[in-house]
Amino acid sequence: MSRALSAPSAGATPDAEAFAVPVSTWFREHGRDLPWRAAGFTPWASLVSEVMLQQTPVARVLEPLREWLEKWPDAASLAQASVGDVVRAWGRLGYPRRALRLRECAIAIVERHGGVVPDDVDELLALPGVGDYTARAIATFAYKQRHPVVDTNVRRVIARAVHGRADAAPPSTRRDLADAAALLPESADAAAEFSAAIMELGALICTARSPKCDECPVAKQCAWRAAGYPSYDGPRRMPQAKYEGSDRYVRGVVLDALRASDHTVTRTELDAAWTDGEQLTRAIDSLLADGLIVTVGKTFALPR
Repeated sequence: MSRALSAPSAGATPDAEAFAVPVSTWFREHGRDLPWRAAGFTPWASLVSEVMLQQTPVARVLEPLREWLEKWPDAASLAQASVGDVVRAWGRLGYPRRALRLRECAIAIVERHGGVVPDDVDELLALPGVGDYTARAIATFAYKQRHPVVDTNVRRVIARAVHGRADAAPPSTRRDLADAAALLPESADAAAEFSAAIMELGALICTARSPKCDECPVAKQCAWRAAGYPSYDGPRRMPQAKYEGSDRYVRGVVLDALRASDHTVTRTELDAAWTDGEQLTRAIDSLLADGLIVTVGKTFALPR
C-alpha cells in the first residue's frame, strides 16, 4: 500500500498513487456536472469547449457552448459556415479572434483529417489556434490518453501541495509539465480522471484567495499547510488591466453594434455608441485587421 505523507517537505513529490487516489475519489463525489464531462461528449465538442474556456469563466461558456454545438455539431458543419455567422454566434464571449481560429481549425480538420479531430498531440498542435494546453486537454479528456495537463488551477495546487509555496512561480512549460507528470497514475484512464480532478480541486477548494483546506482531500499531504502557510515570496505579478473602458472593451462595443443592426453601420452611428473618437478608431482599425469586420463603402459590417 502506498504511504500517505503526513508531514511532507517542500519540493518533495508525493507518492503519485497516495496523492491521486484521494483527489480522484473526491472528484467523483464533488466534481461539477459540466457538459464536457458527460458521456457521449465528442472530441469536436471538447475542442469547442476548450477554446471557449480560454480566459473565460465556466458560467459564461455553458449557454454559448450549447447553442454553438446545436448549430455546428461537427467540424464539417462549422467549416462551411460564413465568417459573419461565426462572429455573430460568438456573441459576448470575448476575444472574438478565437471564433475565427475555431473556424480555421474546423477547415483544417476537414482537409487534413477527414473531419475527425485527431488524437495525437503533435497533430492537434498543428491545427490553427490550438496551443499546448488545448492539445493535451483534448488528447487527455476526449481520448483518455496519459498526458500531463496544466492550467492555472493545477499549477497552484502543485505549488502548494508539493512545493510548499502559496502560489505558483512564473510559468515554465517544461517544469510545469514535469511536476504534473510526476503525479499521474500509470493507467491512462486513471490519469485522465486525475487530470480533471486536480484541476477541479484548484477551481473549487484550493482557490487563489480563499482555500478551503478543511475540505481538501490531500490536506495532510500539503507541504504549504505543513510549513504553516508561508506567504508568497515570488516575483510580483502585474495587476490585471481594467477591462471596462479598455481598447478591448471598445472592440466589443463595435461588434455589438454591428451584431444588433440589420444593415451596415455608419461611423456616425458608432460615434454615438462610443464618444472617444481616437479610441474608437483604434478599435475599428484593429477589428478590420483581424478580419472581424469589413467595410462596405463608407460603412461597416460583419463579414458575410
